[in-house]
Amino acid sequence: MNRKQFLIATALVAFVFCSRLLPHPANFAPLTAVAIFSGSLFPRRFAVFVPVAAAVLSDVFLGFYNVMPIVWACYLLIALASSRWLKQASILRGASFTVAASVFFFATTNLAVWAFSGMYTHNINGLSQCFTLALPFFRNSLLGDLIYTASLFGCYSFAQAYAHTKNTKIRTA
Repeated sequence: MNRKQFLIATALVAFVFCSRLLPHPANFAPLTAVAIFSGSLFPRRFAVFVPVAAAVLSDVFLGFYNVMPIVWACYLLIALASSRWLKQASILRGASFTVAASVFFFATTNLAVWAFSGMYTHNINGLSQCFTLALPFFRNSLLGDLIYTASLFGCYSFAQAYAHTKNTKIRTA
């Protein structure tokens, strides 16, 4: 990990922390996008640390709940998968991975809510009710994941192009 990566990671954790504490539509948050971006940018060990640290730090202020370890594990797994899937990044791979990560997070966390929260009966009707009631949250999650992921990768690409242009001008002057 170099200094530039450390600064980006710190900025990402701060961004997630602030965005989760400020008012926003339910489940419209950058955590999955940060897990995806971290996985593609940082060494694997650090890639999983960034989204989990951001989630833990913000959850200290937001409050803890019973399926939180499963939520954190989802971010960790998304970052790990991203580190493998997005090493050869493209818009199509990034968009398809983002949709897959959103579906994975939705399915895993809602299965955990059904299994461990006590809010639903442990039968097919309870499972169906859990997933049906969660659909509006999925819409926000998917939209947020797509927007934040595109924004993170876009801003990073723009910054790299700007730095390259600036360095080229300095060398030719």
